[in-house]
Amino acid sequence: MQTVTAADGTSIAYERHGAGPPVILLHGGSTRDYWQPVVPRFSGEYTVVVPDRRGRGDSGDNDEYSIGREIADVRAVIDAVDGSPVLFGHSFGGLQAIETARTEAVEAVIAYEPSYLVGEYRNQADLAATMAAKLDDGERREAMKLHFREVIHGGEITNYEEWLENWPPWPACVEHVENTLRMDRAIEQHTFPDTLDVDAPALLLTGTDGPSHLRDSVRAVHDALPDSRLTEFENLSHIGPAEAPDRVTTEVKEFLDRTVDRTAEA
Repeated sequence: MQTVTAADGTSIAYERHGAGPPVILLHGGSTRDYWQPVVPRFSGEYTVVVPDRRGRGDSGDNDEYSIGREIADVRAVIDAVDGSPVLFGHSFGGLQAIETARTEAVEAVIAYEPSYLVGEYRNQADLAATMAAKLDDGERREAMKLHFREVIHGGEITNYEEWLENWPPWPACVEHVENTLRMDRAIEQHTFPDTLDVDAPALLLTGTDGPSHLRDSVRAVHDALPDSRLTEFENLSHIGPAEAPDRVTTEVKEFLDRTVDRTAEA
């Protein structure tokens, strides 16, 4: 385990695996453990760097929170690696990757259903408020259930309680409910720009079983980026990289074979 200090003094923890050009994996609403199925599929060819987001896993935290601070955390990790990295983010990590690439030199950007909110859904989004009401009543589990129902299933799933009880990350993830609420609130307040000025090739990923609002978002991101490719996976949900790591990493590695200089040292 290694650490780097972010701009506001927060300690950001990260793991480092393998050797080769650097790939930084950015998780969404969990911890770096989300990427466990993916890491060995890259570490034979790349230096894989896997940080914990602030307030999660082994990273520190700060009383002040914003998407800008999360982006600054990624900058700090970039500074700790040699060469221009590939940023590969899932969900909030996808947003984090794209926003970071707007100001930092990166080799490429990959995002699986980045958590931008667009269109009518953004105008109606109230997940943070409904979660906050549950937390105010001391119902931490119920608040986290609201998050997963909306973000993973788009609010529409039969036998949700049964699915949840058989999902390995549950209920340990309830530990992060307060951090998840602040993340959801920041996402709802984040304005999606008309253009995303990223000077690097981008691969955008989505699954046919993902929530409709994030499937809309990934297409909006595709339209806003100057150089992007969109790939849709049949029968994959919002948690596609963990759900089917072979399918997802095969697509990603084919993209990287065309975009990354393998002679770069890390």
